[in-house]
Amino acid sequence: MNTHLNILAIVLISTFSFGQNLTTKIDAIIKENYKKHPEVSISVGYVHNGKEHFINYGKINKESSVDVDKNTVFEIASITKVITGNLIAQAANEGKIKLNDYIENYLPKDFVLQEQLKRKITISDLASHQSGLDDLDWKKLITKNPQNPLKNVTRQTFIDIVNNCSALSDYGTYRYHTIGFILLGEILENIYKKSYDEIVREKLINLIKMDNTYTKEFDIENIATGYNFNGVKQNLMLWSSSAPAGLIKSSATDMIKYLKEILDESSNIAKASILTEKIFYKAKKGPRKIGLGINIYIDETNTFFLKSGDTMGQSSIICYNRKNDWGVIILINQQNSKMRNELWKKIYETILK
Repeated sequence: MNTHLNILAIVLISTFSFGQNLTTKIDAIIKENYKKHPEVSISVGYVHNGKEHFINYGKINKESSVDVDKNTVFEIASITKVITGNLIAQAANEGKIKLNDYIENYLPKDFVLQEQLKRKITISDLASHQSGLDDLDWKKLITKNPQNPLKNVTRQTFIDIVNNCSALSDYGTYRYHTIGFILLGEILENIYKKSYDEIVREKLINLIKMDNTYTKEFDIENIATGYNFNGVKQNLMLWSSSAPAGLIKSSATDMIKYLKEILDESSNIAKASILTEKIFYKAKKGPRKIGLGINIYIDETNTFFLKSGDTMGQSSIICYNRKNDWGVIILINQQNSKMRNELWKKIYETILK
């Protein structure tokens, strides 16, 4: 009996030490970056075998004395697409939709595909960026209003894009787009007869108690101010018809709750996540593989799932490895995809790989 207890104690101590060692190494990478860029605040969450760890540097804005903490809210940007993909997978698992069905069977009646486009685009095509549909002209929108490029984008904007689209010039090939996830949001609202806001709250936020995750309203104190690439203060993106593609705000704490949920494999959210990890798009040449809103990477030792996001003032990245039971969320309060990507690459290549 004592021998068994001793072995158990050794295992527990070893597991604890391993987790602490990883956290120390990740912290060193984040700290080094913060020393070089003290104007950029960072919040990182890491989970391994169910154990949570958080690393935070910086203030909630340049004028504040308040430290960023694990509950500080950031824009998760296009990581919202991962959540929308999960909701679509939940609907499929519930028998509400079929992923290989055509979108015209589920869209609201005011979205009318031209005849030549019918029976071509599937739900999974939307979620894997291969629908071929026209999209928002982001360059034009940003040039016109860099502080709030979505100000004049309404639901009617997306109806007009779909209804006026006459050809799918690159159907079946990868082209990152917003319209696909807008239409997935419309499909979700149509089949559940609820708003996207209500659906995401019911099936995710309230269910796993994501207390620092916001949709329409985010007038709170513990929220990170955004800054563009040049360090100029940037308005946070406002909730609108484009919400399913990228407008959720959340914290490292809540995103770790999400990661723990999908890694557990027992809940409806986890089962949906496993469905999103199926390859729905695979490049004919090159390594690109995409599930439902999530990128799939396979190297010589690992398969991991990743999604990055950028708004006009913040950047983020989420990644997890189901087999090795770890997940990471990185949130920074500047639109700086280079910094975000370099942080992630260093963490993965030197520690997690």
